Amino acid sequence: MFNRRRLLAGSAATAGVFALGACASFPQPPPRLRLAPVRATTDRLFDITCCLRPFRAAGPRLDTEQIGSTLVVHNYGHGGSGWSLSWGSSTLAVKKAVAASPRRIAVLGCGALGLTSATLAQQAGADVTIYSKDLLADTRSYRATGTWSPDSRIALENAIAPDFPQLWEEMARTSLKIYRRYLGLPGNPVEWMDRYTLASRGPWMQAAPSQLPELPFVSLRDRIADMVPHGENLAPDDTPFGPAAERVRRSSAMTFNIASYGHLLMSDFLAAGGRFVHREFHEPKELGELPEKVVINCPGYGARALWQDESIVPVRGQIGWLIPQPEVDYSLYYKDVSMIPRSDGIVVQALEGGDMRGYNDTDETPHRPESEAAVQTIAEVFANWG
Repeated sequence: MFNRRRLLAGSAATAGVFALGACASFPQPPPRLRLAPVRATTDRLFDITCCLRPFRAAGPRLDTEQIGSTLVVHNYGHGGSGWSLSWGSSTLAVKKAVAASPRRIAVLGCGALGLTSATLAQQAGADVTIYSKDLLADTRSYRATGTWSPDSRIALENAIAPDFPQLWEEMARTSLKIYRRYLGLPGNPVEWMDRYTLASRGPWMQAAPSQLPELPFVSLRDRIADMVPHGENLAPDDTPFGPAAERVRRSSAMTFNIASYGHLLMSDFLAAGGRFVHREFHEPKELGELPEKVVINCPGYGARALWQDESIVPVRGQIGWLIPQPEVDYSLYYKDVSMIPRSDGIVVQALEGGDMRGYNDTDETPHRPESEAAVQTIAEVFANWG
């Protein structure tokens, strides 16, 4: 009996050694990436929207101006970075607005900058009224892509002031810090999402050439590299993208579900005692007629007409909206087309031409062929899925 027990124990130990040796010699391959495919067909396009981003070569306007007895604090001209920099830019504007401790503050505009300015002014102790022709759902901000892009057409290298990079970094870091408060809330108003860039040849993210002369748009992301996740290259065979990709790069990006996020901002503003007044302004002097003697001016692209601000250049952007698929939880970039799933629809956007696409184009008419072509391009990825 004793010998039999020793024999069994020895056999088990030997088997364990062989098992460990086998694991050490033949490591298991990483699990294959599992992602839900997008139903990328043109018949699922339920809407097409356009917006005009308010670009200024020198960067956002954040100075002050006196109109009679009214102090106007400007907060507009953020190019493609309005949502991304909204909290940081509005923090700077509100500091200027509350310097004289006003009891009441007016905010002009109900877009990304208007809502964040109003919220921060409330938190500073002021009674706040938003004056705007439109509620958020009818503003250009509502038609934005909804992705973290803090230096997207924010300024030109040869037009910015020497202190602008530091100012931009302050705005970007402040925005990231405040956005953390909205992560994990019901409806996912703000969330982090994996993004897959697929390439078949040439450098990563190489945009098609534009017919317009290239402008030196400033790139500042390196200043916040310690706060932004870095990407990684994946083996194509470990992904379901198939022949659509010879190279795959995965990164992480913050996404704004603008429908739920905007609704939350407006609800919180009203619940805290904020007021909204439908009003359209045609001349700056009309701001001096408001009962509030401090105004935070956030009209977005509307500043070009209201303030006769010719420094504002429109940058057209069009989005095709596919019916939402809750199971799709990643974004995609393929052949100069971007796909970003949101709770209110899957954003599909053609981006060929890079930063010059849509530059100085005032056309806000949706063009269905553009969106259909973008959807058909994305469909190539899912033709041999698995």
